[in-house]
Amino acid sequence: MAYSQAIPSDHEAGGLLLGRLIIDCNDVVIDDITVPDIGDQSGRFFFFRKALAHQEKLKQRWLQSNGTCNYLGEWHTHPEAIPRPSSHDIFNWKRILRAAKYDSGFLFFIIVGTQAISIWEGKKDNLDILELHCRNTEEGGR
Repeated sequence: MAYSQAIPSDHEAGGLLLGRLIIDCNDVVIDDITVPDIGDQSGRFFFFRKALAHQEKLKQRWLQSNGTCNYLGEWHTHPEAIPRPSSHDIFNWKRILRAAKYDSGFLFFIIVGTQAISIWEGKKDNLDILELHCRNTEEGGR
């Protein structure tokens, strides 16, 4: 896992989740992510995404896909084995759910830990955040 914070000098990383909403069902496909850019700021316990570079990649993918590639959420890393959202993460996710422009009634939030990846779904209508999955990265698959 290229951005996992496996050693103490590793900084947090993050970006956007890009993909498709499948018509007539509840399925989504995450096709791509944005990765840290030169303008982003990070440290061991923080990551601030510079919106412009990530937004530009989303716009390019949306145009290339004839409008089928959508913003599906955010991802970032934590320097812990089983990642849990901080109070700052929850606050930020709710801010994103309220303010961001997206085509669904939900967004996904992924935290990559050193031994597991955890996924949450945030609901736009009531700002509820539900944990969906936690997968040990040594179980195989990516």
